[in-house]
Amino acid sequence: MIDPLVYRLAADLVLALHVAFVAFVILGLVLTYAGAVRGWVWVRDRWFRRVHLGAIGFVVIQAWLGAICPLTALEMTLRQRAGDAVYQGSFIAHWLHELLYFEAPFVVFTIGYTLFGLLVAASWIIVRPAPPRQRDRTGCEAQDAGT
Repeated sequence: MIDPLVYRLAADLVLALHVAFVAFVILGLVLTYAGAVRGWVWVRDRWFRRVHLGAIGFVVIQAWLGAICPLTALEMTLRQRAGDAVYQGSFIAHWLHELLYFEAPFVVFTIGYTLFGLLVAASWIIVRPAPPRQRDRTGCEAQDAGT
């Protein structure tokens, strides 16, 4: 039998991962627009932009399907196995309620996720990602003549 402390620590680790994911989605957009104004080259990196768009796209799709985030479900399962209290609904809805005493129907969060997703999608037009790097015939990135 696994000690409840192990489940509790695993649940806390999942929660930390979830918070990091949310921070990446929110701060990624803020930094993309701030970086465009400040001239930060890295905000136009295609890898970063694809991962960021994919992250919010996942959230929007799951919200439209009415699904609970897999990280929330995993955290709740681990907390239940640890014998801790669990919450119902989505991660964001729960923590907004806990932190801000904000209650709203699930559709409000779905609309919010969708609007945020549209802002991320718009960033692909407003803050264009850098063009793909050119590769030579060997598959290696082409070197600039000046380097």
